[in-house]
Amino acid sequence: MTDFRSLHLDRPPGDPLVLPGPWDAASARAFAEAGFPALATPSAGVAAALGYADGETPADEMFAAISRIVRAVEGFGVAVSADIEAGYGLPPEELAERLLGTGAVGCNLEDSSGEGLGDAQQNADRLAAFRAAAGGGLFINARVDTYIRGVSDPAQTIDRALRYVAAGADCVYPIMAPPDQLPGLASGIGAPLNALFLPDGPSPRELGGLGATRITFGPGLLRQSMERLRRDAKVLMA
Repeated sequence: MTDFRSLHLDRPPGDPLVLPGPWDAASARAFAEAGFPALATPSAGVAAALGYADGETPADEMFAAISRIVRAVEGFGVAVSADIEAGYGLPPEELAERLLGTGAVGCNLEDSSGEGLGDAQQNADRLAAFRAAAGGGLFINARVDTYIRGVSDPAQTIDRALRYVAAGADCVYPIMAPPDQLPGLASGIGAPLNALFLPDGPSPRELGGLGATRITFGPGLLRQSMERLRRDAKVLMA
């Protein structure tokens, strides 16, 4: 985890940490062989690989999938951060124990559920308990869901983010934040910032120049791979 944390520190503008999102052991091995030092699993991508809709993967299957991904890249010295959604309703101590048991060294933890945005302070208290249970074993990326829940005021995103950093988050992920708001968010939060790469948006390097410390892809790489597979399948059927 210390090595993974160090990848986030003192990065110059325009040189963010790029974390591809493996959805299974085979894709994780491909990214490791390409030379990436760390990976970040997307819950939606893992769900699709397991045959579930996003948000419907049972906790047991998600943790088993994370374990397989970690095992697939052990020989490469590649760190794995895992998307554990909103924690599957598990107590913080159990959540930390089960995640650490997979071999992952980091995680995403969301602040909303099917019912919408959770109370910011309650989320912060839950994160603090999770931080205490995990000790120094996990790098916590606190996802702030304001933008995907229709809250476009950056001040509210910054308020939530600062609560999570105070509670022990190492990084903040305002998912789907407009690129032009990244400089203000980075300045207002003052902690490592995760940005989502979208095919029709700025490049990873450009996102880094706007203030992003690290770049993740959600299920985007899986979707691109599936599109290529569908094209190949049509050729085979021709």
